[in-house]
Amino acid sequence: MMEELEAIYQKAEAAMSKAIQHLEDELLKIRAGKANPSMLSSVHVDYYGTMTPASQVANISTPDARTITVQPWEKQMLDPIGTAIINANLGFTPQNNGDVLIISIPPLTEERRKELVKKARSEAEHAKVGIRNARKDANEAIKKLQKDGLPEDAAKDGEAHIQELTNTYSNKADKHVDRKEEDIMKI
Repeated sequence: MMEELEAIYQKAEAAMSKAIQHLEDELLKIRAGKANPSMLSSVHVDYYGTMTPASQVANISTPDARTITVQPWEKQMLDPIGTAIINANLGFTPQNNGDVLIISIPPLTEERRKELVKKARSEAEHAKVGIRNARKDANEAIKKLQKDGLPEDAAKDGEAHIQELTNTYSNKADKHVDRKEEDIMKI
C-alpha cells in the first residue's frame, strides 16, 4: 500500500513540476522590452514543405538590447522567415537588408506593460489550474486506495502531503510571475 501511495506522490509532483515548467516557458515568450532570441520561439517557417522552427533555418541573435537579427542559412529563406515573423502576430516588422532580417524592439508603453503583466498573471493562473488538477487526481487515487484497504490515517496523511505539494508549487508559480511583473514594469 505504501508503495502505491509513494507512486501517487511522485506522479502528482511530476504533474505539478510540468505545470511550473510550462509557466516558465510561457513567461519567456512575454517580452519585457529587452530583445531575446526566445521571442521568436513560436515562429515556424515553411521550409521545403515542412513547418520548421525559425531557429532551425537561421541564426537568431541579439547584437544589443533593442535588436534581434535573423540570418538565414540559405538566402532564399529571407522572405519566408520575414513573412512567418509577421504572421506569428508578435508585433514585429522585420527589416530585410538582403543578407539579414533586423527586428527593432520598440520600448514598451505603460499600457503595453500592463497588458503584459495581465498576460503573465493569466499564464500563472493556468499553471495553478494544472497544479490543482494534479492535486485532485492524487486525492482521488488516495481515496481509491483507501477503499482497497489503506488505513484512514495514512489516507489523511497522504492528502495532507498532497496539499503541501500543492501549496509549494502554487507559491513557485506566484514567485515566477512576481519576478516577471517586476521585470516588465522596470523602465
